[in-house]
Amino acid sequence: MLASYIHPMPSIAPIRRIRWVAVVAAFVCVVLAAGSVGAEPPLRMGTYVVDSAQVLDQGQLDRVSAAIDDLYADQQMRLWVVYVHDFNGMSPQGWAGRTATMSGFGGRDLLLAVATEDRAYWFNGELPSSVSDSELDSVLTREVEPALRNGQWADAGVAMADGLDSAMRGGGVSLRTLLFVALMIVLIVVGLVLYSRKRRADRKRAELTAARQVDPGNSAALAALSLDALQDRSKEVLVEIDNAMRTSAEELELATGEFGDTAVTRFSTALANAKSAAAKAFSIRQRLDDAVPETADQQRTMLVDLIGTVGRADRELDAQVAEFDAMRDLLINAPDRLDGLTRDLVELTGRVPGSEAELTRLTRAYPASVLAPIRDNVTMARERITFAEQNIDVGRAALTQPVGKQGGAVAAIRAAEAAVGQARTLLDAVDNAATNIQQASDGLPAVLEELRADIATAKDLSGYGGVDLHAAITAAETALTIATATATSDPLDAFHNAVAADNALDLANAAATDRKLAAEDLQRRLDRALIDARARIGAASDYISTRRGGIDAQARTRLSEAQRNLDAAQQLSITDPAQALASAQAAADLGGRALQAAQASVRAWENSQPPSGTAQAGAVLGGILIEGLLRDATHQRSGGYTPASYGGSSGSRRISQGGRF
Repeated sequence: MLASYIHPMPSIAPIRRIRWVAVVAAFVCVVLAAGSVGAEPPLRMGTYVVDSAQVLDQGQLDRVSAAIDDLYADQQMRLWVVYVHDFNGMSPQGWAGRTATMSGFGGRDLLLAVATEDRAYWFNGELPSSVSDSELDSVLTREVEPALRNGQWADAGVAMADGLDSAMRGGGVSLRTLLFVALMIVLIVVGLVLYSRKRRADRKRAELTAARQVDPGNSAALAALSLDALQDRSKEVLVEIDNAMRTSAEELELATGEFGDTAVTRFSTALANAKSAAAKAFSIRQRLDDAVPETADQQRTMLVDLIGTVGRADRELDAQVAEFDAMRDLLINAPDRLDGLTRDLVELTGRVPGSEAELTRLTRAYPASVLAPIRDNVTMARERITFAEQNIDVGRAALTQPVGKQGGAVAAIRAAEAAVGQARTLLDAVDNAATNIQQASDGLPAVLEELRADIATAKDLSGYGGVDLHAAITAAETALTIATATATSDPLDAFHNAVAADNALDLANAAATDRKLAAEDLQRRLDRALIDARARIGAASDYISTRRGGIDAQARTRLSEAQRNLDAAQQLSITDPAQALASAQAAADLGGRALQAAQASVRAWENSQPPSGTAQAGAVLGGILIEGLLRDATHQRSGGYTPASYGGSSGSRRISQGGRF
């Protein structure tokens, strides 16, 4: 019985083993089934937020969607966010890339993939040019990863969208804020400008008052004044010296007639020196007023020189006053002077009717504009004669006073002399007007003919004259038209305008002629330079093309620059020949340097190669064969070569970045 009991045992053990295997198999199936429940293969995104891991409630889902919508509204970039349990055994980069491909993403699509249980994420897409790599790193490491690490899944998606939006806006300020700030700045600036103008005007008045007290000979004191004070004072002293010279000239003319040239030599010299100094001062003022700007230091130096020059001239005239007055002691021969002035008045009074008749005749013959300078001359001459008569009477009355009380005669005689002189000048102008008009009429035809010839010459040179010549031609044609139309009615103005226009046109023609000759010479030199550059660049290019396997970057750089300069020279050859010549010369020089560098590079390459002389070595030197590693790693052979083929070495800013959290 024991044997029979024991016998069945061998049959029981296999049954138990079968049951154990079944249990284990069932456990494995359960484990595998449990693992497959959380696995998420790459998918095609249907909405902008996919929560396969079910870690977001509806409110959180709405927050992420709203942030993504704001990003698109502001920047027109599409951000997609997906939450899964894991990446299905794939790398985060591979899972995100596959999902982007399946979803048909383009250049404006970005994907943030988050595996909540794997605790990994990946950001995939083409980074916008307005977002730097450092800005992206900052968004991911400082905002997205901390939120993921703390399980704040919605915050991570919102941070990704907001971070991109902020980076693309450059962390910008709102337009309304900018406008408000700009308005406040404008108001402040306007207030400051108005206040500054008032203070500047007050300061200028005070500075000018102080400048009037400065000795013109004290250069250091003048240089210490402000530039505005120097400018204003310079204009004042010019007016003052000009008036002083005119008065001195009139007085000197009377003294010369009375005492002779020898007696007034000293005063004539002083006046001549003053006129020379004034001319220098006016020349300085003209340079300051012309279109050529000077620096502040240059202006200060010129103004100090101007004021000092005028001051010296003024002092020289003042130094002669005492002697001049002593020479012209009018009381010594006062009766004779008054008698002489009376005779002058008689002569002038007799001329008035004739001058008046001449003015009437001229008025009938010519328009009022021609006679505007002398229209009131006869009337004014009568006024001066009356004034002189009154002062002669005052002078005679003063001479009847006791000695020591006859000083009034001096002022009366001087006033009468000045009035007589001006009356004579006024009548002379009327009497000479007809002669001046006739001279203009006689000379006008020749001037107009010369002007027509110069206009024709200028038009032939129009290609070389530029704006100045065109303006001179226009002005000359206008002057010719007006002068022709007014030759009879207004010969003086017609003659003047024609002569002025012809002078200006002559200057423009001369300059255009010089430019024409220069342009022709420049074109010859440019043509030769272009031929030289093409030849040298062609030689270097052929050499590099047939030996490119052994030529480094230096020679290629020189050749590229040479070609760029040649292209520029050819483009500028019509519009800017001078710059084109410079570019052509640079191209020729760089072409030669490219060839020299290429030859040196080939020699170095040949020295580095083992002796061969085979056709394959020549093909390698010519760039026909290249090392496989340089072109396509998938086809490389150790030490082998493959034929060169089409393609480049650059790519886009494709971003694929992420990690664990």
